[in-house]
Amino acid sequence: METILEQQRSYHEERERTMDAMVKEILHKKTGHRETINADHRLKNLHERYIESTIRLKELYEDKDGLRKEEIAALSGPNEFQEFYARLKQIKEFHRKHPNEICVPMSVEFEELAKIRENPAEDYTTPVEFTDEEGYGKYLDLHECYEKYINLKGIEKVDYITYLSIFDHLFDIPRERKNSEYRNYIRALLTYLKDFVSRIKPLLDQAQEMAIAHQEFIKQWEAGSFPGWPKETGGALTNVGAHLDLSAFFSWEELASLGLDRLKSALMALGLKCGGTLEERAQRLFSTKGQTALDKSLVAKKGANKAKASTLQRHKDIAAIEGQVYRFANIVSGTRAATIENVTRRAARAAGERRDESDEESDASVAADADSDDDEVPYNPKNLPLGWDGKPIPYWLYKLHGLNISYSCEICGNYTYKGPKAFQRHFAEWRHAHGMRCLGIPNTAHFANVTQIEDALALWEKIKNQKENERFVAENDEEFEDSQGNVVNRKTFEDLKRQGLL
Repeated sequence: METILEQQRSYHEERERTMDAMVKEILHKKTGHRETINADHRLKNLHERYIESTIRLKELYEDKDGLRKEEIAALSGPNEFQEFYARLKQIKEFHRKHPNEICVPMSVEFEELAKIRENPAEDYTTPVEFTDEEGYGKYLDLHECYEKYINLKGIEKVDYITYLSIFDHLFDIPRERKNSEYRNYIRALLTYLKDFVSRIKPLLDQAQEMAIAHQEFIKQWEAGSFPGWPKETGGALTNVGAHLDLSAFFSWEELASLGLDRLKSALMALGLKCGGTLEERAQRLFSTKGQTALDKSLVAKKGANKAKASTLQRHKDIAAIEGQVYRFANIVSGTRAATIENVTRRAARAAGERRDESDEESDASVAADADSDDDEVPYNPKNLPLGWDGKPIPYWLYKLHGLNISYSCEICGNYTYKGPKAFQRHFAEWRHAHGMRCLGIPNTAHFANVTQIEDALALWEKIKNQKENERFVAENDEEFEDSQGNVVNRKTFEDLKRQGLL
């Protein structure tokens, strides 16, 4: 069994190594979406491990059982050598009983973490699971929630793409439709959003987000500004029902013309008894006109008020869940936009495939063994060139021919050529020749590999000067021989002749 001091040393080492691993994990550059999510989960595990070791270390320092104090006293007392040999004897006895015991140092575990961090392609572990529809956290998978939504009573039936756009528009649903079935639906929706956020953003403090959402909800609920739940007016007795302006009525007979249901709703809004015949209800409601205080004999019983209070509390609980849904829907807003785009693209592709199939069936000239894959859009995430079969060429062939290197030619109007072969070939093609002709420069071999207009003009001036210097000039280049056999140019010969020196 390890001693208290050894346990403290081990926890200190674990805290330092964990902190170092977290720093390196944060500073390491992530190259893809999958690697980012895996790194966040590793960082979360390291953080939880750091907190756990810190709590245990704190408990050891508090020394509630006094074992640490006794151990320090035994090591620093008058019999320290006796204590040393006693512990040495325990160690030898342990290794004698367990000769094959292997102690793996803590550094090995963190070295494995470093290898996974530096070589993410070799990491075959999946710290979190995603469905095929979610694409490892890139998209939402709300099909189950969508099934529950379209099965709600009184809800307009929409397709899945429209649902992805409006699943957080809970304020558009009428209040009378928000029953227990609706509450189960929004609970399922909130559960999925929380689970999805915990998988794509493991470092996000969901407890803090829910606390913020609850505070905002309480503030808006008390102010009566929460979306979909406007505050009803009418004083402390206002609960359910719809208020009725009595200033437009001058007798209870006029009120009676509104009907039983409307009078019941107005009486419930005031907290009055709502039973009886049509005349009794109209008289009871008309008696409150112009009154500042209600007659106690007209007020509904306490049990009815309790029912109204429970209804209010149920409405408030549903609205609180809606507030959390709004919060988490805002967090995954970017993912939702990507999901809508992905579902729309897949639907369009599926529609195109169905259209192609119908065309093939109607066309009698199409062979029965035609390959249906020819009309499909090939999977080409790296935008590779297509081969003779209409499919992207292999990536190694793409790199071998240097097609990943782009060359731009200003003379061709900044046209970009892929690969050195196409770049060298374009100097003899029409586009480059037309650009040179527009500049007034002949497209000769002197201008090979020249792509900048300024460089081409400078080289053309240099060539023209060089040709001018090399041009034959009779005065300087025509040779004559004098009587003594000396060879001179024409100009010198004529000067000597005029002077009579020949």
